[in-house]
Amino acid sequence: MSVQGVLAQATVRDLTRAEAWYETVFGAPPGARPMNGLLEWHFGAGFGVQVWAEPDRAGHSTVVLSETDLDGLSARLTRAGIEHPGPQPGGGQRVLQVFDPDGNRLVFTGA
Repeated sequence: MSVQGVLAQATVRDLTRAEAWYETVFGAPPGARPMNGLLEWHFGAGFGVQVWAEPDRAGHSTVVLSETDLDGLSARLTRAGIEHPGPQPGGGQRVLQVFDPDGNRLVFTGA
């Protein structure tokens, strides 16, 4: 097997509400809309995050992303009104957890 990339996925109820929230968190609009009900943010060649509208499964996803500036992200999210506890110790580094409107968890990791 030769994996070339990965798209983590968060499943949501309301795609319009989710799009606004994820755009705020990621600091940019989605880079692709490959089909109805699906948004994608690409962070590099072969990796990114999908947000998929599937109400029956919404709110049970966890997405883990490595972030080079955890403190800067924390400050930006605070300014944007995204609630979070700030960076915390975890797994030998620091983590910043945020929850989307459906309860999906985004975990940003960094030094």
